[in-house]
Amino acid sequence: MITLYGVYRSRASRPLWLLAELGLPYTHIPVIQGYRLADPKAADAPLNTTSTAYLQVNPQGQIPAYTEDGLVLTESLAITLHIARCHGGALGPQNNAEAALMEQWSLFAATSVETPALEILYIIGDGGDKTPEGQASIAVNAEKLRRPLSRLAAHLSVHDWLVGDRFTAADINVAEIVRYAQSHPTLLGEFPSLQAWLVRCQSRPGFKAMWQARAAEPA
Repeated sequence: MITLYGVYRSRASRPLWLLAELGLPYTHIPVIQGYRLADPKAADAPLNTTSTAYLQVNPQGQIPAYTEDGLVLTESLAITLHIARCHGGALGPQNNAEAALMEQWSLFAATSVETPALEILYIIGDGGDKTPEGQASIAVNAEKLRRPLSRLAAHLSVHDWLVGDRFTAADINVAEIVRYAQSHPTLLGEFPSLQAWLVRCQSRPGFKAMWQARAAEPA
C-alpha cells in the first residue's frame, strides 16, 4: 500500500498530482513543515517535520516521504518517477530511453530552474518587488532563468509534451518547478510555447484536483 507524507503546500504537490492523475489508492498523511508552526514541539502541535513519529520515517525531517512495501523514498522527483515506472501506465516510461529522458528533464528543472524561480517567488511573496533591491534581485534571477527556459521552449515548440509526445510524469515534475516562475509578471510570456505547455499541464484534471486541495490547506 502506498503512503504519502506531506502537505499540498510543499514539493509533495508533485507526487500528489500524479496520484490524482492515476486514481491510485493510497494513504495520505498530512505532515506540515515545522517552521510554519509557532511551537512545533508543543503537545498539541500537528504532525510536523520535527515530530518524533515523522523523524522515524525521514530522519532528515523534510517532506514529502513515500513508503510502499518496505521501500522508503524521501525526494519528490524520485517519488514521482518511481510511481510512474511502477504504476503509471502511459504516464510512465515505456522503455529505457523514455526513463532516461524523464530523469533528465526532472533533474534539469531541479538544477537549472528551481532555485532562481523560487527566489523570485519568495521575493514577490514578501513584497520585495516594491523595493529597488528586490527588483534588482528579481532581474538577476530572471536572467538566470532565460537560458533553461529557452531550452524548454525550443523543445516545446516542436513537441506538445516533454517525453514520447504524450503527457507524462516528466511534465508533472517540470511543470511544478516552472510554476514558481509564474509569479514573475512577464517572464513566461517571453516563451510562448513554454507558456502554452504550462497551461495545458495546469488544465488537466489531476492538477485541478491537487490545486483545489492545496487551496483548502492553511496558507
